[in-house]
Amino acid sequence: MTATLAGRIPPDIGDQLLGLVRTLLPFNRSITGQGVRDTLAAIGDVAPLEVHAIPTGTQVFDWTIPKEWNLKEAYIEDSRGNRIVDSRNSNLHVVGYSVPIDARMPLAELKRHLHTLPDQPDWIPYRTSYYKETWGFCLSHRQLEGLTDGEYHVRIDASLEPGVLNYGEAVIPGRSTDEFLLSAHVCHPTLCNDNLSGIAIAAWIARLLAQQRRRYTYRVLFIPGTIGAIAWLATHRETLGRVKHGLVLALLGRSAPLTYKKTRNGTAEIDAVAAHVLRRRGGSHEILEFSPWGYDERQFNSPGIALDVGRLSRGSEGGYPEYHTSADNFDLLNAAALGESFAALCEIIDVVERNGRYRNLRGYGEPQLGKYGLYENLGGASSVTAARLALLWVLNQSDGSHSLLDIAERSGLLFDDIVFAAERLHAAGLLEPLDSHLHEEA
Repeated sequence: MTATLAGRIPPDIGDQLLGLVRTLLPFNRSITGQGVRDTLAAIGDVAPLEVHAIPTGTQVFDWTIPKEWNLKEAYIEDSRGNRIVDSRNSNLHVVGYSVPIDARMPLAELKRHLHTLPDQPDWIPYRTSYYKETWGFCLSHRQLEGLTDGEYHVRIDASLEPGVLNYGEAVIPGRSTDEFLLSAHVCHPTLCNDNLSGIAIAAWIARLLAQQRRRYTYRVLFIPGTIGAIAWLATHRETLGRVKHGLVLALLGRSAPLTYKKTRNGTAEIDAVAAHVLRRRGGSHEILEFSPWGYDERQFNSPGIALDVGRLSRGSEGGYPEYHTSADNFDLLNAAALGESFAALCEIIDVVERNGRYRNLRGYGEPQLGKYGLYENLGGASSVTAARLALLWVLNQSDGSHSLLDIAERSGLLFDDIVFAAERLHAAGLLEPLDSHLHEEA
């Protein structure tokens, strides 16, 4: 049986993923700045990574790379000098990309720059203002209700000046220059499910892929949301045709059904593979149609780009109360959910890697399988009955137009059993591979 990525998963992968999330948690990420660089450096300790920089002012399609933002500290003090809001306690307290300010003002004026969640009075919201120069603070609604009239000292010690946008890229060469693209966004501070879970899984899949040469070249991106994807696409226009499959990884760490969001095309191979894997894994899952809302799948699926990139997640953006709040914290994650997400990703990759088409070379009636030794030594399949059925299904459907995945779907048999049958039939000289990657030396 062809070696699989799923067979190489470390037994403690859930705990390893949690450990990486914990390492990445303190960095103050945004779409630019030192927090992104610190994050990429930590990812580079896990997986092979090259860090790229695009200067402020660079035109990328309809967008321009913004100034670089770095925050030193931010706080609000009352008239007695008590810090009632302090970025050292939570980096969500500062609206992302806030311009520097050092001023005193009455409560009525300050309130115009404060953001809370009245329906979740103990949580801090996550807010940004990337492309409009302003400033603001986020705090719990309970904190806001405790503020009294008086003068407040507001200070945001930050820089917003020409710099660079950084992104990370792990490229793992395969036997082919055709690519499988994986992407996670690195612009969210503190938020653990969205999207430290995706970053951790992307880093570990790059690590695992680097240990085993495969059919496709894998390109794993760690990019700031929206602007990062647009910048990468704009600077790789000449090679986008190499991308044959792709997945955006997000929201993968909490206890919720595994969810696949289809490509814009809706009938791409990655759509069929992901749906097959989620169904065969059992348990609750969801398949979503494409919509131009969400994460960077909307950039990869924009009409001028039209890459076959879906999204693997658990639920959807905004689909859980803790989304984009301080409650999206380490306690929301669990090792089992992370491990299952990682295993599903490995299985999707394995199916894409091993899928292909054959032609039956003895198509006039069934071959006498006994004389080829094909009713013996069938222990590699899930059962002897499944192995024999798989042989018959592969022979019957291998007319050059059906892939192994097509056969698994129609027969209801496991994809692994179909692959095992095809390998046995090919070894016996009964099948001819029609796709060049089949039976190449790994």
